[in-house]
Amino acid sequence: MIQLHYSPSTAAMVPHILLEELGLPFEKVLVDTSIGAHRTEAYRQLNPNGLVPTLVDGELVLYETAAICLHLSDTHPEAGLAPPLGSRERADCYKWLMWLTNTLQATLIVYFYPERSVAPGNAAGAAEVKAQAELRIGGMLDQLDTELAKRGGPWFAGKAYSLLDAYVFTLCRWTRNFASPAARTRPHLGPHLQRMLARPAVQRVLAAEELSPPFV
Repeated sequence: MIQLHYSPSTAAMVPHILLEELGLPFEKVLVDTSIGAHRTEAYRQLNPNGLVPTLVDGELVLYETAAICLHLSDTHPEAGLAPPLGSRERADCYKWLMWLTNTLQATLIVYFYPERSVAPGNAAGAAEVKAQAELRIGGMLDQLDTELAKRGGPWFAGKAYSLLDAYVFTLCRWTRNFASPAARTRPHLGPHLQRMLARPAVQRVLAAEELSPPFV
């Protein structure tokens, strides 16, 4: 059986949603980051980076959220979570998947952990790093909103729901408590997030991760 090593409200939510969408039997293994479970030797045997998520599928151990998403999509092509291999639509899916993980998610991590970018004890520097990250994230959310408008919806790839929707939802919900306008305030992202919330798979994930409102 597939195992998903996760921590609530992290990037692990993306494959968690996909597993629920696929209807696969899987085991959730909580990695309690609040007590440092991600830094234990046992967990680092699975993921030497000490990060979540990690997916165990038989003898295959995968980390990196985008890689896990592609694996789940490729091993269950009948679900249509990604366009056919070799198609222009598949290339576009790769582009946005990498943008989400390497650009938006990376900048969100800088926002939430600005102290990692400055010398220890430099509170003023950390505050400036956080403020600049928030400004950049705002522009990225505007870019996502514009892209959704161009594609005509209801989903990020257009008519077909895909792994991109789970990723967009997960990262956008991280902005829900921003001082600057959150993703939900954008004219196209807001309705997209509500459509995601209406999906039974997403509701099951929110319940399983024991999350409370506001969800986005």
